[in-house]
Amino acid sequence: KKRRLQEIIALQHKLSLERNLPDVGKVHKVLIEGFSKRSEEQLQGRNTANKVVIFPRGKHQKGEYVNVLVSACSSATLLGEVVD
Repeated sequence: KKRRLQEIIALQHKLSLERNLPDVGKVHKVLIEGFSKRSEEQLQGRNTANKVVIFPRGKHQKGEYVNVLVSACSSATLLGEVVD
């Protein structure tokens, strides 16, 4: 039973990563939700596809829209930098 669960989790992780990889290198409009879970030096928001995007804080604040160039991803998160 545990082995099957681990197989399903691994498959889900792989599929999620495959869905996020095409977003790398693209600019996304992101609504800032607040600080990231790991650091107050980074902000977290969601793009129009409701994917979580993490980027450096800069002078931006919760509730603003910013354009973020995605440079990396994990199975659950897109990572990037704010662009004009």
